[in-house]
Amino acid sequence: MSTTNTSGRRKTAVARIFLGAGSGNITVNGKDYKEYFPTLPLQYIVTQSLSVVESLSNFDVRVNVQGGGIKGQAEAVRLAIAKALVELNPENKPALRAKGLLTRDDRMVERKKPGRRKARRRFQFSKR
Repeated sequence: MSTTNTSGRRKTAVARIFLGAGSGNITVNGKDYKEYFPTLPLQYIVTQSLSVVESLSNFDVRVNVQGGGIKGQAEAVRLAIAKALVELNPENKPALRAKGLLTRDDRMVERKKPGRRKARRRFQFSKR
């Protein structure tokens, strides 16, 4: 099997991954993914694409991720892995598409408006 590299984004996080044949090692910014993403829900998000196509122990994944928060980074990694799996084997596409793993979540933080305290929150109204 050959190596492939793809990128994934979520909010302001960007993940670039290098996926190749291996034994299931996932390293994120030089650390093991369980060390970088300490909670179980985040670890599940990272490995979700691989578990859907049942190839959790067939690939080694090297990830460079930057920007955003830890959850956005985990979801960016998930998207990048899903895109790489489709690039390696197009037969994986229907299963990943059915779980919604190939769609970039384009929701971003709403900008702060002038004359408001936050994006939508107004200052307290005083009648008198």
